[in-house]
Amino acid sequence: MRKWRRPARTVRLRFTVLYGAMFLLSGVGLLAINNLVGLGGTQVTRSAPAGVPPVEPATLAAATDRIAWLQAQLSDTHAAQSRQLLVGSALALAVMAVVSLVLGRVVAGRVLRPLRVITAATRRISADNLHERLAAQGPADEVKDLADTIDELLERLESSFAAQRRFVANASHELRTPLATMRASLDVALAKPEPVPAQTAALAHRLRAELDQVDRLLEDFLVLARTQHGALAGRTTLSLRELAADALNARAADIAARDLTVHSESGDSAWTRGSRTLLTRMIDNVVDNAVTHNHEGGWIRLATSTEGATARLVVETGGPVLDQEQVDRLAQPFQRLGADRTHSGPGSGLGLSIVAAVAAAHGGSLDLRARPEGGLRVAVSLPPAQAAA
Repeated sequence: MRKWRRPARTVRLRFTVLYGAMFLLSGVGLLAINNLVGLGGTQVTRSAPAGVPPVEPATLAAATDRIAWLQAQLSDTHAAQSRQLLVGSALALAVMAVVSLVLGRVVAGRVLRPLRVITAATRRISADNLHERLAAQGPADEVKDLADTIDELLERLESSFAAQRRFVANASHELRTPLATMRASLDVALAKPEPVPAQTAALAHRLRAELDQVDRLLEDFLVLARTQHGALAGRTTLSLRELAADALNARAADIAARDLTVHSESGDSAWTRGSRTLLTRMIDNVVDNAVTHNHEGGWIRLATSTEGATARLVVETGGPVLDQEQVDRLAQPFQRLGADRTHSGPGSGLGLSIVAAVAAAHGGSLDLRARPEGGLRVAVSLPPAQAAA
């Protein structure tokens, strides 16, 4: 048995009740005036009922009885007319109530139609088509002022996103140039024919490792920024299963070094459509997270499937029992679990946030679950596509 749910209190419902109540009160007032006029203006004619021959009263008593009988007849006739008028008024009031609600709904819909148009147009506008405007037509009223205000807001948002894209493009060049220069200087210093002191060589190797870490962090920043604020270009049909297999092959050395067991469950190819660069980076991050944040001799389970309107990639790992509240925050930048889950490998805390951003940019989602028996379950869902030829 379905549980009854109270309808949502929308603006149209409130306007319907308001307009319906106004129409109904107007009808009640009109009926009240009509009843007062009708009852007050009822004229009593002192004529004998039809079919009764006039009788000449012989005595005063007979005349008094005759007058009393006529008054009783007139009172009964007046009461019958009052009852008929009240019944007619009640029926008219019921019909007026229904008509008032219908008219109120129609009028409310007419009044709110421009707002519905503005809402639908605003929903169609996203970060990829901020150049579109509502451009509402009509008289200079409150609705047009609202549409013009939204257009101004969209213009400011477009300018802000354009500035962010320019910043990403400039940062990609300006920040990498000094990093490359410092890395080249270290290489030149270590490549000199003169013997390099051991302490200097160790310092140079450490600085190079830190520069590589900064370079990876910068790359993560750029990918995250381009995914969140840039349009997807070069869409193609890809198999999540093949991308995952490529990512596992690329990390084969690390998997063997940590003695990890990979279980690849049989499933379909899970075809989807999107940017090859971004989807490859997304799955690389998922596999890298499963390899890096695992214990020695652990395992990785990978499965792909297509269910209805979803192409899904699921990667599970073993390990200690995790807190679901902490796991929910892993999709945010710079969020990491405790050091006991890692093997002291470097990480920026941007891996899963990039996965979430890439999935959202493709119309999908990222679901992170702490497994009850321990470990983490990472599920990426994307819109499916037809298999590539």
